[in-house]
Amino acid sequence: MSEPNTPQLDIDELAREHFYQVLYGRRDVRGQFLPNSIPDDVLTNILHAAHHAPSVGLSQPWNFILIRDQAKRQQVFNAFQKANDEAAEMFSGERQVQYQALKLQGILDSPLNVCITCDRKRGGPVVLGKTHQAEMDLYSTVCAVQNFWLAARAENVGVGWVSIIDRDVLANLLELPEGVVPVAYLCVGYVSEFLKKPELELAQWEKRSQLEDMIFTDNWGNKA
Repeated sequence: MSEPNTPQLDIDELAREHFYQVLYGRRDVRGQFLPNSIPDDVLTNILHAAHHAPSVGLSQPWNFILIRDQAKRQQVFNAFQKANDEAAEMFSGERQVQYQALKLQGILDSPLNVCITCDRKRGGPVVLGKTHQAEMDLYSTVCAVQNFWLAARAENVGVGWVSIIDRDVLANLLELPEGVVPVAYLCVGYVSEFLKKPELELAQWEKRSQLEDMIFTDNWGNKA
């Protein structure tokens, strides 16, 4: 597929149905990765989708670092382990025991790791749309992460976001230049299954809130 054709203005019913199937079927994958490599054309499709995310001032602040080297991934895994041990100490009692039983990454299990970064200097000192909200470039990069995730799911490829890593340590491991920050460290690969519900929900760590509890009208707290 690579570079897509100009989209039609109207989305037909079948395409709409498939979109929601992909959206609601997305999962944060931790322990279901298979060793099968991702074909280049499939990975290119996913990266093209990520690159077509909306960005503030069309600045496109993202880059995609593909990490296949086992030694590099072992270093990242070690950084995760240190941060994860620190995180475990922030919980107590049964909650700590439950936390320690969770598998929260697939760094060494997945055939590919991808770090999506944000270049805070891209576009120069003044970027349309960042004049009053400088963090919009970070939000733009998160949109690229979401596009990556959904496109991967459409290709039947699993993705797991590992956030339990010290950002400075990760930046040093990946030799990021000044002004470039890591936004998402992703484990990517084919999986044995996509779980019916989010793994943390199945583990009874948390459950999805009701939509009606999240909607206010005109101002915070007004449910009228």
